Amino acid sequence: MKAQQMFQESIENKEQFWAEQAKNIKWFEFPKTILSEDENGYPLWFADGKLNMSYLCIDKHIEDGFGEQVAVIYDSPVTGVKQEYTFNQLKEEVSRLAGGLKSLGLEKGDTAVVYMPMIPQTFFTMLACARIGVIHNVVFGGFAPNELVVRIDDCKPKVLITATAGVEIQKRIPYLPLVEKAIELATDHVPNIIVYNRQLIDNKHEYFPGTIDYQELVAKSEPADYVEVEATHPLYLLYTSGTTGKPKGVARDTGGHATALKFSMKYHYGMEEGERFWAASDFGWAVGHSYMVYGPLINRNTTIVFEGKPIMTPDAGTFWRVISEHKVNAMFTAPTAMRAIKKEDPNGELIKKYDLSNYRIQFLAGERCDVATLDWFEEHVGIPAVDHWWQTESGSPMLGLLTGLDEYKIKRASAGKPIPGYDIKIFDENGYELDAHHEGYLVIKLPLAPGAMLGLWNDWPRFQSSYLSQFPGYYFSGDGAIKDEDGYVFVTGRVDDVINVAGHRLSTSEMEEVVSSCKDIAECAVVGIEDQLKGQIPFAVAVTKAGVEKDEKEIEKEVVALVRETIGAVACLKNVMIVKRLPKTRSGKILRKLIRTMLDGKDFQIPSTIDDEAIVGEIQEKIKTYSF
Repeated sequence: MKAQQMFQESIENKEQFWAEQAKNIKWFEFPKTILSEDENGYPLWFADGKLNMSYLCIDKHIEDGFGEQVAVIYDSPVTGVKQEYTFNQLKEEVSRLAGGLKSLGLEKGDTAVVYMPMIPQTFFTMLACARIGVIHNVVFGGFAPNELVVRIDDCKPKVLITATAGVEIQKRIPYLPLVEKAIELATDHVPNIIVYNRQLIDNKHEYFPGTIDYQELVAKSEPADYVEVEATHPLYLLYTSGTTGKPKGVARDTGGHATALKFSMKYHYGMEEGERFWAASDFGWAVGHSYMVYGPLINRNTTIVFEGKPIMTPDAGTFWRVISEHKVNAMFTAPTAMRAIKKEDPNGELIKKYDLSNYRIQFLAGERCDVATLDWFEEHVGIPAVDHWWQTESGSPMLGLLTGLDEYKIKRASAGKPIPGYDIKIFDENGYELDAHHEGYLVIKLPLAPGAMLGLWNDWPRFQSSYLSQFPGYYFSGDGAIKDEDGYVFVTGRVDDVINVAGHRLSTSEMEEVVSSCKDIAECAVVGIEDQLKGQIPFAVAVTKAGVEKDEKEIEKEVVALVRETIGAVACLKNVMIVKRLPKTRSGKILRKLIRTMLDGKDFQIPSTIDDEAIVGEIQEKIKTYSF
């Protein structure tokens, strides 16, 4: 079947199409109802089906005779540790931890928060939760305590599972003081705190009363079997930056997600069972969930857990070393990683050191990949680099190329064509579809394909207002895009206040709240400016309170430290510029687009609605003297 034919089938005969795809995974009860609606009229897939994600990822392959195949490879250049786990070993680790969770009183429908680094135990924890129907929320280890508090208070976990520390290049990041602070600040009590001791240093002083030792819990627990769950049972929650500052808890189903992941591994990523796939992501992001844990394992692919950076661990050849050593067939990373490697090794000298004969294709997502990086990759690596686009909300690609199906054509700077199940349109602000080469809003006709979000955790009104209200009958992605005459889509970026920093979505309004809370700041605007390496970085423009005589540089340092403390290093706010006034409309709205355009050094037009044109000149003069 050709890609276009498959896409048409998925849109015109969607129930029949996805029923066929659902047959590619093993169900305990195959669904009789393929497409239905929840109590709010939102589409549901496979509602009466029964399955278990942990079973699909582990037990199914053991039953099929692949117990001794390597399932997970852990490679940590920052600690010098390498480990392999077969499916049999993975089952032992996961089922015993699941038994430990059961012994603490956890059962199907409960929630768990996971705050852990890039180690195999994070992997085991996610699958152990899935095994007994516990809904997990993995929190990126770079987040500060406040971000952890928001998630605890929203999902009210029965257990928080953490480790003693993460490692960033050569720096140990203690987790326990952060967790202790978060627990103190949280409104809701967390009854169980499980800690995996990495034994990197003597860290007894970091412990606090009431913690449960991970290793002891696993050692004394009986293995737990998998439980049947409904297809619509939430597998996990994953929080994504929202335009109001408060993160949104995206709820993912089990049956639709499993079906979508099997489909995408086979058709989008072109992976055969038994091959090796590496998604260089963090567990705390959607890519880590879909394509480091669940997707590869469902497809019986060996997956890589990498604890390191594309550069400095020890050099810009570390990716090629991992690909060569572990015989990786396909890789997935954010363009930022490739740009960092290109910067350190512009002539590709480090690439030549390694045998990359098994490596046949590279996938890029998280942000648009610039043409210069694609050209560099093509010249020095010489295999296809396929850009594609999706969101935390979808859980799998929405735009891309079906590399596992037929001949495909890459158009540089494009994220590809709509993936089967995603009826993508480009609308103007009034909801009229635009012709080719006109920029508009990227929207998707409902129903979304299986595996897309169930909604926001316990917050239907916010789900509706954020995604479904702007264009009735359509999901609004929050991104702008252009479609060409061949159906290829070019994503132009966010149309709200969410910026994309190295593939991570961050809310500028959340940062503004923090900057404004600084005792010397009267008001501010945080915008995303262009950055050669990370795509976008946040930049704060602030006005001090009357009477403040403190040195501007000192204020700037205090603001940067406050953002880092409140949101975490992931916020990446390093630029704060103090100005006399912010440009505003006559109605008092801050002209953020104008600020962003000026900081990017691009041509701009002063809006006719501006309150005082003189402010523009003031800011331009400030930019000239500001050291970026």
